[in-house]
Amino acid sequence: MSAPDALPGGGTTRCLIADDQAMVREGFAAVLAAQPGLLVVGQAADGAAAVRLSRQVQPDVVLMDVRMPVMDGLEATRQILREPPPVPRVLMLTTFDLDDYVYAALRAGASGFLLKDATAAELVHAVRVVAAGDALLAPSVTRRLIADFARRPRTDLPSPVTLSALTQRETEVLRLIARGLSNAEISQTLVIAEQTTKTHVGRILAKLDLRDRAQAVVVAYESGLVMPGE
Repeated sequence: MSAPDALPGGGTTRCLIADDQAMVREGFAAVLAAQPGLLVVGQAADGAAAVRLSRQVQPDVVLMDVRMPVMDGLEATRQILREPPPVPRVLMLTTFDLDDYVYAALRAGASGFLLKDATAAELVHAVRVVAAGDALLAPSVTRRLIADFARRPRTDLPSPVTLSALTQRETEVLRLIARGLSNAEISQTLVIAEQTTKTHVGRILAKLDLRDRAQAVVVAYESGLVMPGE
């Protein structure tokens, strides 16, 4: 997936890095600062500081660690995304042993996940994808989400009627999004042009008032449209 060097309209993507490990913060900051169109506007060592800094510097993207002192990344994400617009995108920093946090982070409003051992190129790509308004949700993460959902018996599932605004084809596309397919893979599966798939995805997000694909995956499972194990 390609992504622009900066925000639509030519502006600079402002980044805030929240992690309690100074080496992680400084390393990520150095990589991002060296890229055209990316600007590091703040660093925070805990979730509470991230919330305060986000209000002050108004970043476009927050790289948010999950486990931090004072306030963890999940609560910090919830608080940041409850602030008045403009609201930043949140990219969760995670490790393989944090799978249990995937579902909670998506429900908190995260737009994607980045492994802490990501390469410099992967870091830059992730920030640009999220800044451009898309979600960074790899099939491997989606599988973890499904497994996590399957372990959580829920009694407060919304009725599938919430999806009634979707056409039959849009419903098919949403089901495939929830299974972790990319736009190209959805296009191949449904034998339609990739631009048509993008149009369907855009309409799904608009009709369901969702921010990105990450939220669409959560809605697909919580509404019962897709069930774990299908």
